[in-house]
Amino acid sequence: MQEANRPHILVVDDDPQIRSLLQEYLAEHGLRVSGAADGAEMNRILSEEAIDLVILDLRLADEDGMAIARSLRERLAIPVVMLTGVRDEADRVMGLELGADDYVTKPFSPRELLARIRTVLRRTKNAAADPVRRREIRAYRFGEFELNLRTRRLKRLDGRSVSLTNGELNLLAALLAAPERILTRDQLLEASRVYDNEVYDRAIDIQILRLRRKIEADPAQPRYIVTERGVGYIFSAPVEVVY
Repeated sequence: MQEANRPHILVVDDDPQIRSLLQEYLAEHGLRVSGAADGAEMNRILSEEAIDLVILDLRLADEDGMAIARSLRERLAIPVVMLTGVRDEADRVMGLELGADDYVTKPFSPRELLARIRTVLRRTKNAAADPVRRREIRAYRFGEFELNLRTRRLKRLDGRSVSLTNGELNLLAALLAAPERILTRDQLLEASRVYDNEVYDRAIDIQILRLRRKIEADPAQPRYIVTERGVGYIFSAPVEVVY
């Protein structure tokens, strides 16, 4: 791949060892990488370079990483992957609610981070490629199921119907619209209300439990709707979009 066509990643972390590690590792796997130690350096690079994704440490030494994330989201439509501490559940929730696309906890595996970067880049590219087609989605298919958005029916591929309440259907549609992306309860609430107002904040967990009973072979060990402890939920299986 030519240099200009390689995705350009910006790593914002005040630890020079982490910046060096990521610059070397990600470059070895086909990415262009720039590093910034603080928000000012990040802004300078963003003004000079076309950046495809930002990796942002929320615990910078002398700055509020959350404020940087908020400012970045307000100014630019660039995907963000956060680096957080193992115990920083509140930061993860707040960061995702600000619009971050994913997170990795320290200490982390560079291989895992690379996989998450590729997933976010692929998802962002697909989402931006044709917004008109997104509005024309007829159905989502996953596993042995198809959710038809026009008839508002969930069926197994053998034709058997699965009975869902309006709230359960709306929540499932919101999850299927963002596969492999961690969604907080607030994000699920907002996304579900695109369809109607029947999903309420307190009911999200109850709706998830009911959905699992209807689509999971073993609701106690879910394959599709997986809990991200302290953060929210992720639809972890591949989803096929039908137009």
